[in-house]
Amino acid sequence: MDRRKDGPGLTLMSHEGTPYRFDPGALCLELLPTGGPGVFARFEVLHTPADLVTWAGHSRLADGLDLTVDEDQLARARALRNALFLLTADRAHGRPLRREHLDLINAAAAEPPLVSRLGADGSRSWAPGATGTQLLSTVARDAIDLFSGPYANRIRECGAHDCRLLFVDTSRPGRRRWCAMEHCGNRAKVRAHRARRAPGEGA
Repeated sequence: MDRRKDGPGLTLMSHEGTPYRFDPGALCLELLPTGGPGVFARFEVLHTPADLVTWAGHSRLADGLDLTVDEDQLARARALRNALFLLTADRAHGRPLRREHLDLINAAAAEPPLVSRLGADGSRSWAPGATGTQLLSTVARDAIDLFSGPYANRIRECGAHDCRLLFVDTSRPGRRRWCAMEHCGNRAKVRAHRARRAPGEGA
């Protein structure tokens, strides 16, 4: 996972080993590709506290975050991620939100968040000495803003049958279907093109 300097979003790897850009549209949703519950545990990348620090540096958070994470905070990060994963999937498919997931997110949000600072040049920076608990609070508060905000009805799962990436469609038209056009979107276009050509080729 990597992040470009020219905008939000993550660089993910396809099953074929090809990198592609994925912007889930919100900080909290950027945590989901790091793994997940059940069968998604095989994608786990948060194995050590340093992995969570690395993720934070690749996220929407500004550069220069001085972050320290311990093992307990790492375990809570995975638990928050798993709850958020299931909550987001439920929202995307119109299912009721489960109390146990809401309770975990609300508990994380109740902790003090990261402290931002405004520089003389108008830039934002972070107060030094940030902790994993503050990071998780910031992520949880972002999730609350998303699920209670104007884009809550645009939380979706990628339209590809073999992709489970979740995102919020913040585009003006509101017609986003794919995790990324350069990945699942292009694959769908290729399949549709082949399907249109197939009858003629058979004849």
